[in-house]
Amino acid sequence: MPKNQFQLDREKLKEAVWLVADYCPQEELGNVKLHKILYFSDMLFFLHQGQPITGVEYLKQKFGPVARHLSAAVTSLAADGKIGVSETEYYGLYKKNYVSNLPFARERLSEEEVKLIKDVADFVRGKSAKEISEISHNAAWEAAELGEILPYFTALRLVPTEVTDSDRAWAIESARQHAGQRPF
Repeated sequence: MPKNQFQLDREKLKEAVWLVADYCPQEELGNVKLHKILYFSDMLFFLHQGQPITGVEYLKQKFGPVARHLSAAVTSLAADGKIGVSETEYYGLYKKNYVSNLPFARERLSEEEVKLIKDVADFVRGKSAKEISEISHNAAWEAAELGEILPYFTALRLVPTEVTDSDRAWAIESARQHAGQRPF
């Protein structure tokens, strides 16, 4: 797989994590959901704008894509007093809890990016961690081997495409023009 073509913006990653921790109720946000909110936000923004929000690399793991530098971002935010992180037992497993200690203050994220992250968070929050992991096992996730980077261009696999007769006609006409043939 090719290496990520986008530069990681650590400050935007931290700001996105802080936004999610501030926006989502603690009981609705754990580690799995945080990774998936970031993943889907970056991929959807890439589809719309041609570049991701954070530029973080996502690795294919057993339970879906994970953000490579999330632990460092969380540690930094906790050290700055912006978020708190704790662990609780949840159905026999340990769940990380993220809570904002300070009200979110937008600095680097655009209003459009904030809106998208909140929209994705609303979708993800309505699912269990297991459900959202299964949803993340999509065609984009299938494009890499376990442990490999999921390039942003794999987001194109998230969009269902249907080729119509007019699409075919346009493709044939374009091919003929490029090949120097006369149209029928």
